[in-house]
Amino acid sequence: MPISESDLPGVGKKFEIDLGDGEMVVVIHNTGKREVFRRIDADADSEKVFEFSDDLARTIGSIIEGAHFQPIEPDTQETTLPGGILLEWYELPPGSPLVGETLESADIGNRTGISIVAIQRGEGVVDSPEADTVLKEGDTVIAVGTREDCAAFEDLLTE
Repeated sequence: MPISESDLPGVGKKFEIDLGDGEMVVVIHNTGKREVFRRIDADADSEKVFEFSDDLARTIGSIIEGAHFQPIEPDTQETTLPGGILLEWYELPPGSPLVGETLESADIGNRTGISIVAIQRGEGVVDSPEADTVLKEGDTVIAVGTREDCAAFEDLLTE
């Protein structure tokens, strides 16, 4: 993401940020005021999107920078389907007793109640995996079941 900077004598500084599908222009005035513009392409006129005071710009900047909140990707992702059924993603951790097992030999459905609907393996996806599909360390298993079924599967992952 190339950023170019230029002086605006008597005004302040201008920063142009290439967004790939256009450009963002930020003008910081000597007074502290900030203006943010969007330009669809190099030949188009810029359209003002925001104008901030110095204090507000610094507050927003600290929020964007992560000073107020550091996102953490959860170990599981949860989506609730109608009827309270969950669609969840589970990564098979190193040392899991399921690593090296086939879906059939692991007997996951009978042991936990969940159904495995897909397996993400690297950049690929095994959709509707067959009973002879071998589970591998690092696989992300996509499963459906009740909250209790999912809790039982989480226990099974680390037995």
